[in-house]
Amino acid sequence: MKNLPKIAKVLLDLSLDRSFDYAVPPDIAGEIRVGMHVMVPFGKGAERAAFVVGFAETSPFPNLKAICSICQDNTSLPDSLIRLSEWMADYYCCARETAVRNLLPGAVRSGKVKQKTETWYFPADRDTVNRYMLDNPKAQGRCALLKVLLRNTRGMSAEQLLREAGCSVGVLKKLVSEKVVVTEERGVDRDPFKGADVLPTQPKEPSPEQAAALELIRHKLHDRKPDESHVVLLHGVTGSGKTEVYLQTIAEVLKAGGEAIVLVPEISLTQQTVERFRSRFGDQLSVLHSGLSDGERYDEWMKVQNGRVKIAVGARSALFAPFRHLALIVVDEEHDSSYKQSEAPRYNARDIAVVRGKFENALVILGSATPSVESYYNAETGKYALAKLTQRHDPSILMPEVTITDMRLESDGEGRIPFFSKGLIDAVWDRIRRGEQSIIFLNRRGYARQLSCPACGYIAMCQECSVALTYHKRSETLTCHFCGAAMSAPEVCPLCGSHEIRYQGNGTERIENTFKEIFKGARIARMDSDTMTRPSLYEKTLAAFRKGDLDILIGTQMIAKGLDFPNVTFVGVVNADMGLYTPGDFRAQEHAFQLLTQVSGRAGRGGIHGEVLIQTCAPFNSAIQFAAEHDYGSFFAEEIELRRELEYPPFNHVMLVHFRGADPEQVLLTAKKLMEKIRPVITPDTKVTEPAPAPVERIGGKYRFIALFMGTKLAGLRRAVKSAIYSEKHPGVDIYVDMDALSFL
Repeated sequence: MKNLPKIAKVLLDLSLDRSFDYAVPPDIAGEIRVGMHVMVPFGKGAERAAFVVGFAETSPFPNLKAICSICQDNTSLPDSLIRLSEWMADYYCCARETAVRNLLPGAVRSGKVKQKTETWYFPADRDTVNRYMLDNPKAQGRCALLKVLLRNTRGMSAEQLLREAGCSVGVLKKLVSEKVVVTEERGVDRDPFKGADVLPTQPKEPSPEQAAALELIRHKLHDRKPDESHVVLLHGVTGSGKTEVYLQTIAEVLKAGGEAIVLVPEISLTQQTVERFRSRFGDQLSVLHSGLSDGERYDEWMKVQNGRVKIAVGARSALFAPFRHLALIVVDEEHDSSYKQSEAPRYNARDIAVVRGKFENALVILGSATPSVESYYNAETGKYALAKLTQRHDPSILMPEVTITDMRLESDGEGRIPFFSKGLIDAVWDRIRRGEQSIIFLNRRGYARQLSCPACGYIAMCQECSVALTYHKRSETLTCHFCGAAMSAPEVCPLCGSHEIRYQGNGTERIENTFKEIFKGARIARMDSDTMTRPSLYEKTLAAFRKGDLDILIGTQMIAKGLDFPNVTFVGVVNADMGLYTPGDFRAQEHAFQLLTQVSGRAGRGGIHGEVLIQTCAPFNSAIQFAAEHDYGSFFAEEIELRRELEYPPFNHVMLVHFRGADPEQVLLTAKKLMEKIRPVITPDTKVTEPAPAPVERIGGKYRFIALFMGTKLAGLRRAVKSAIYSEKHPGVDIYVDMDALSFL
């Protein structure tokens, strides 16, 4: 008989980065295990929830308190996820409790959401029911209801029963009171798919390139050797059928008894992805993302926990679905910056997918038309396997023709550059006349970038942040896109009283207003975070676009990826220069190339050849040129050499340590003290930038300073920084680490 655990190490939700020892009572020693949710005494007579993260034979602490009980909420975590949280806490320099907390949706973690129940109705024994009907032949409603129940002895809900019997709820209550009908409370799921009809689909015959990719993936699934990579980079042009490869691979996994996770970068893409996967796999999948209600999130997570589904689809958090036989993780649009979490633990879901896959011996597929430089470099150097789809799934559907328009040549006699070129306007009119659809892309929401006064030089700035306020015409407000502060837009300059105030720059709202003036009678919709405040609005707009009820769709990056509309034959990019030259963003060229390639790929996905028009004042910029030519290989070759020369990722890791607080002098002093503490462990080959004001120096009333570190091996430095953060208090100053930061901002 194996030794039963005597001491459990548990984590409480306290962000102390330490576990606590508790004695294991003999009555639960046989069933307790790592990952279980338990109640423990903590403080003066209080009980708190905790997770078991390990066991020990001895403890340095005498007179240990005992665990009170195992929680009956069935929220235990697989041992593999506990191990993953330990890795995350170490690598991303956060408290262990923070990493464990991240594994669970808030609706599950809080314990406040319970399973929904519904009353079901059954006939009493058949003799009782028959005798009752014989004794009450004139009670037609009651007899009709009992006959329905006799045909459905497994029980029925009140709604279904009354509908089929055609009688009132009073009749049902009478039969229950007379004990001719008995009741039972049953758990029911809150259904995020309610009302959504999905037509089943069958696997498609793969193209030669898809077949080659599937053959490579099958080898990795079934015949992978211990020293072989468990990651496949699926590099496929837009419209090449990457999703069909995912679907057929998952079918292979399910056949072998495994489970799969599919990640998409944004909630807005989840609905379309879920529809495609449900049409192939029915109710075998769960959807996990923050756009669900608390009840829906609880039920969907519990489906995974209880083994009722084999597939989890969702945004970043779906990566932590508590599968115990995980065989596959798919990361679609693996290059997308939305996979990077902005709060602790500041992980990149793509990278954690690779780590979880390694821990659980699961295959990881990273898919993209524009892979991140790091992922493609890993494929080029043999760290990842590489599968390519160089053509669209239907060879007759060609990549769209792209035209670059130099907006400097469109300027008027005074040098003013218009928002739209003549070519863009003509192209949209042409599509309207032909009954085709257009997408207009600008990666900036709002009406105007800023309000300024030419008389005195005043610019409307946020009082809490070091940024200009954005003008929103519909609400007549100036809004900060960092802290959310808003104020009424003034009619005159607040500083000098001039009436000549100007709104500079353009956003999606301004384009929408202008298009409604230019294209009278056209059906136009706008999709950005100002208009798509709920997932249902996003779905409604896309459904209208799909049905052909809209002619023009205007939007930000949320319309740039994942959408497949055969009748879209034109894409116009209003300002391709936006973000190209952002100071401190070493990925600016990469992001520009990816965004332009992705949005261009929305055109011509049906039988009609697509066209794209890119407006720019930098027509010879290499990112724009390579995107216009659909030439990822040349872009990568140029970008990787620049990264090599500057020693940027993937040749070095980037670690930023952020300091923020209300008093800038106190923040800088704290930053300097921490730097002195960690300086002995900084190796000579690590590049260091001393604490300095962030590019956006103040956000939400707090001043921000950043220290930057770059090197190939930062493990020792990471642990020293984490120790310095958690070993003492830093009153008035928040300190956090951004490991593998996406930029220096």
